[in-house]
Amino acid sequence: MRKALRWLLALTVFLGTLSTAATATAAQPEPTDIKDRLLAVPGMSLVQEKPYPGYRYFVLAYTQPVDHRHPDRGTFQQRITVLHRDTSRPTVFYTSGYNVSTTPSRREPTQIVDGNQVSLEYRFFTPSRPAPADWSKLDIWQAASDQHRVYEALKPVYGGNWLATGGSKGGMTATYYERFYPHDMDGVVAYVAPNDVVNREDSAYDRFFTRVGTRECRDRLNAVQREALVRREPLEKRYAQYAADNGYTFATVGSLDKAYEAVVLDYVWGFWQYSLLKDCDTVPADAAHATDDAIWDSVDTVSGFSAYTDQGLEPYTPYYYQAGTQLGAPTIHFPYIERKLLRYGYQPPRNFVPRSIPMRFQPDAMRDVDTWVRRHARHMLFVYGQNDPWGAERFRLGAGARDSYVLTAPGMNHGANVAGLVAEQKASATARILAWAGVASPAVLADPSAARPLARYDARLDVRDAECEPALRP
Repeated sequence: MRKALRWLLALTVFLGTLSTAATATAAQPEPTDIKDRLLAVPGMSLVQEKPYPGYRYFVLAYTQPVDHRHPDRGTFQQRITVLHRDTSRPTVFYTSGYNVSTTPSRREPTQIVDGNQVSLEYRFFTPSRPAPADWSKLDIWQAASDQHRVYEALKPVYGGNWLATGGSKGGMTATYYERFYPHDMDGVVAYVAPNDVVNREDSAYDRFFTRVGTRECRDRLNAVQREALVRREPLEKRYAQYAADNGYTFATVGSLDKAYEAVVLDYVWGFWQYSLLKDCDTVPADAAHATDDAIWDSVDTVSGFSAYTDQGLEPYTPYYYQAGTQLGAPTIHFPYIERKLLRYGYQPPRNFVPRSIPMRFQPDAMRDVDTWVRRHARHMLFVYGQNDPWGAERFRLGAGARDSYVLTAPGMNHGANVAGLVAEQKASATARILAWAGVASPAVLADPSAARPLARYDARLDVRDAECEPALRP
């Protein structure tokens, strides 16, 4: 009996201890500081915190599976930044489709909704690259799944509405994310997003270049481009010296000659991608009588002679890999250039990726996304620039789309945005963004013309220009 009582007493004390411990554990308060809350997310680590007035800004690393279909087969660290405003505000999920900047910045939708901004580096752009790199795991579904995991991890911290956004390849990325995970975001704002549905059919680009801008400007650009090929021999000697002086090599593209022609053929495209009609005044007016220096400087300013060197290509290997496996790449023709002056024409993405990386094109990838957008787009806004070549093949909406829009900013290039739309469309687009974010006032809901960004423009923080990647990279 005494043994039984001692056992019962011991059991009571043990259970009491467990209960006390459980109560103590349950009573521990949740972290309140935003840094602590972010770092409480499993797999999240702090790289750096940077000050910015009115915000907290964090550079973070997040553990992601290399293969979301088989998460047990290795992980990598994906770089993230968080521009924290307040957990009660909406959150904008941004990606450029390339590297992430670690300098505090705010995209247009973030300013419009006065929200937080989570920015994600695209997988396989260094340092967010698995080691060793299995390039077959670089595709639009895997990248969308990266975003989905980040959203699920941070939604408990930022419980308000979320919008996805990005420009160019980032606009494509936001669209693909919506296609594969349509229930995550409350809205999508995709800027200047190319949509190459049929990779082999690119006549839309040829038509674009016959009518963009003015005849005078087109003639100037065409003449400089042609003249750079006429003067190939002396300008390639200069290119060789330029490469030697800077330590540039050409193993990936195959030769200096191939790189030279690629740079020259980017010239007209690159001008319209990043310049405005008024910038035609900077183009030599009489190319045939211009100096070699004038031709070189104009092409270098627009296209960049470093673009197709090994050193210029290497940071963009993930883009060229995707262009050659899923995204597609434009091919245009040059009717004003004699055939004898062209040795290679527009070269395919395969020429810009090391041969050690296997590539196989998947023609159904873009068709699938295009079909989905036409039939199922919901709360999606696409903004294009009238004079941007990438907009020649764009996303379009079908009968199944709901509360979605495709708008064009007159006269604008690859930096087109909502602020550049005509007044009525600008107000309407701003009103829809505010509504999707859940912060539209009753006055705006009743009258979209009253819509204005909720945060003041900040010249240091707000990014308005096109992300200046070299031409032929969206």
